[in-house]
Amino acid sequence: MVQAARWLRLPPEHPFNLAALPYGSYTAASHANVCRVGVAVGDHVLDLTTATSRLLPARAHLFQSGSLDDFLAAGDLAWAQVRDSLTSWLSDDQYRPAIEDLLVPAAAVRLRLPFTVADFVDFYTSENHAANAGRMFRPGAAPLPANWKHLPVGYHGRAGSVVVSGTAVRRPCGQSRPPGADVPTFGPSTRLDFEAELGFVVGAHSELGEPVPVSRFAEHVFGVCLVNDWSARDIQSFETVPLGPFLGKSFGTTISSWVLPLAALEHARLRPPSADARLQGYLTETANWGLDIDLEIRLNGSVISRPPYATMYWSPAQMLAHLTVNGAAVRTGDLYASGTVSGPEPGQRGSLLELGWNGTEPVSLPDGTSRSWLQDGDEVTITATAPGPDGVRIGLGSAAGTILPAVREVPAGRS
Repeated sequence: MVQAARWLRLPPEHPFNLAALPYGSYTAASHANVCRVGVAVGDHVLDLTTATSRLLPARAHLFQSGSLDDFLAAGDLAWAQVRDSLTSWLSDDQYRPAIEDLLVPAAAVRLRLPFTVADFVDFYTSENHAANAGRMFRPGAAPLPANWKHLPVGYHGRAGSVVVSGTAVRRPCGQSRPPGADVPTFGPSTRLDFEAELGFVVGAHSELGEPVPVSRFAEHVFGVCLVNDWSARDIQSFETVPLGPFLGKSFGTTISSWVLPLAALEHARLRPPSADARLQGYLTETANWGLDIDLEIRLNGSVISRPPYATMYWSPAQMLAHLTVNGAAVRTGDLYASGTVSGPEPGQRGSLLELGWNGTEPVSLPDGTSRSWLQDGDEVTITATAPGPDGVRIGLGSAAGTILPAVREVPAGRS
């Protein structure tokens, strides 16, 4: 593993070591009204906007906007060059005079949404999660839908509702039908949930009408982030038939502040379970893009689950291939997510729906309270780490959000 420059005093066990180097957007007191692109380095953020102006002027224009948008669009050759340059600057003492003043304490910056979200698609790729949902909602029937092992099931979400970690999420209102009722009621969701997921950030776009094969996944996807796809289960249940999730999902989706490049995950790659299945040719996994990533979910500071991403049935390369096989194009800034990450054990489930088994087995917390569903004021924090070179772990940051009460009154229509 490349060692950090001596003057950085960066412990190799820090989750934001030199094997990680995730990208984000931030403001600081010195330029409160100006966003800059930053790179997480230990407990500091490197001002990449200024660093490239000094040391890599040919690529400096990619960071002038303060977001990752232009950098994402520049493609894999630019991604590799900038990462190689960063590694050199941070590992070689000769660059200290050029960058030391550009390292800002992470505690002193305000992290922003790192890129402009173009489209948002959410998949359903955990066999454990899908089977658990099937057992709850279709008792006596096969746990998995008939199509589940033939294609990555997904739905289109709402890009405008994607928010950065730390943004509060308001409890949504909508229609639901209480058990035994003939007609629905309207009001705040009473079955609010989280879903711990991994997101994939598209950099280079594709052309309309031209599918992206699994072999070209890394040419189009820049990196990964953590995702919490907040879910109002009561609203979702009533609206899902026949077209799937809508208002029960579109009120808010939280992503982590940092985007970890795919290049950082070389040591986390593994063969996904679907690689051994008989699939249509376009879904045949060729490069082993399953990922060994360990997630952790905290509710009000207490760990309630540790889902393993390694168990996910479909790989992100297969998701992208399926997303585009009909000719749909991807754009710079598109975000697609894995769906809830759940492992085979009860303590590895990625939602309250599963942890509390649809409200019948409330989750006990250390303060003596319990939760079937989220309450106002609850904070959910998702973190994750992955294996890096020479036995180190690398971090993906966190996706955190606190539940605000529903709006007091929804305006009625005028007659």
